[in-house]
Order: sequence, then C-alpha cells, then structure tokens
Amino acid sequence: MSLISFLGPKGTFSHEAASIVGDDLIPYCTIPAVMESVANEECEYGVVPIENSIEGPVGLTLDLLAHKFDLKIFKEIIIPINQNLIVNPGCKMEDITDVFSHAQAIAQCQEYISDHGIQPHYAVSTARAAKSIIGDKSKAAICNAKVVELYGLEILESNIQDMDNNATRFVVISKQSNERTGNDKTSIIFSIYEDRPGSLYNVLGIFQKNNINLTKIESRPSKKGLGRYLFFVDFNGHQNDEVIQDILNEIKENTYFLKVLGSYPEFKLNL
Repeated sequence: MSLISFLGPKGTFSHEAASIVGDDLIPYCTIPAVMESVANEECEYGVVPIENSIEGPVGLTLDLLAHKFDLKIFKEIIIPINQNLIVNPGCKMEDITDVFSHAQAIAQCQEYISDHGIQPHYAVSTARAAKSIIGDKSKAAICNAKVVELYGLEILESNIQDMDNNATRFVVISKQSNERTGNDKTSIIFSIYEDRPGSLYNVLGIFQKNNINLTKIESRPSKKGLGRYLFFVDFNGHQNDEVIQDILNEIKENTYFLKVLGSYPEFKLNL
C-alpha cells in the first residue's frame, strides 16, 4: 500500500483532497514536512495546496518546489472550498468575540468577519483552529464541515466565504513522473536573463509559435535580489510529447535556469 502524507491534522481541506488519492493517509503539521516525507521516502506521495481561486498561489509550496526539493507533480486535484463558521454546541453569534483559522481561510472570509465584528486570529491549519476552540463559547473557527464530527462541534453558519466560486488546487507530489494519458499538462519553472530586453516575451513566444496553450503563468521572487524572479508556467501537453520536448529544449537555450516540475493528467472542475 502506498502511504500518502498531507497537511494535517484530520479535517483540513488537504485531508479531503488526500482522501481522493487513497486511504493510507498520514498527517504532517507543515507543508515542508509533507514534502520532506516524500523526499526521504517515508511516504510515496504527498498532498499540498498550491493555488486558490480567490487568494492565488500558495507561495510556500512554489518556493519549496523551486529551491529545496527535487520532486515531481504527479497529479492535481481541485476541490470546491466551502468555508463554515464552526462553534461549540449551543453557541450563538452574539457569544463570539474571536475567530480562528488558517491565513488563507481568514482571507477568503474577510467581509464576513468584518460584518460581524469578530477578531480574526491565524492558526497553522483550519483543523487546528477547530481543536483550539473546543470548550470556549466566545471563540469560533472557520473550517471544513468535516471537523464537526471529528471534534464534537457545530456549524453555526455555512458558506461564509466572500465569493461563491472558491476552489483550491492541490498537487500530489512524488519522486516519480506520471505516464502520458493524452489529456495532460506540464508545469515548469524558469528564470530569464535580466540584462536581455524581451527575454520573457521571447520565451512565451515559443509556446505561441508551437500553438501550445498556457494555462497559468505567475512569478515569484528568486530570493537572489530585488527585481529577480522565477516564472512558474503550466501548459497543455506532456513532457514526453515530441513538440513539448522541442519547446523545452528551446526554452533551455533562452534561460539560465529551467526545472520541469512534472507532467500529469489535467483535472476538470465545474463550479
């Protein structure tokens, strides 16, 4: 059986995503710990968040893939995120003075929190936030509905996120690459020569001239000084496709750093 690590504890959205992958699940307390468990072969797969439709990329995940771990994206999972106000049994809205959750969840519910005049506090994860409020009716948590049955709590109000089309993309990381399926996407990281005008334009033009669709592009600081960036790009196709191999070779000639994060089946979610 393949062991699967995920950002725990049980009851997080990462737990929900990992449950789609398999049943032999092991929670870890941080994203780096999940990745380390795969790198040192404690687990064959790890599940971490990489992007939210409202709050954008999860910078820590991107940075670790770029700088620290030589791991592959084996699969992607996209799940709709419905945030809930979780309280102790019998608690009413007027009892609540403070709310706890992960920073991403707090950000996704800013309007709701402001409208109700409650003080937000950050927690390591949504599930840890739920555990921290047990027995205190002045505190609430913003969490996945699954924590209710895990920790004996109640949902006071459902779907409190500021926007309805809220989804998070998770990636399954592994040491191995995925096989070609015919419905694949590839993720890469590259860095351009800062002293060459039009460098980014030239790299992106390689995809255009080969009629390859880009599904995402974003930048992150390279951590080597102001104004220096890494570019994360997702595009249609598998790295073993002949046209993609030609594209990667041409990109390598036009950049000073290129890392292929993996090719994997594209996940479709209809919100």
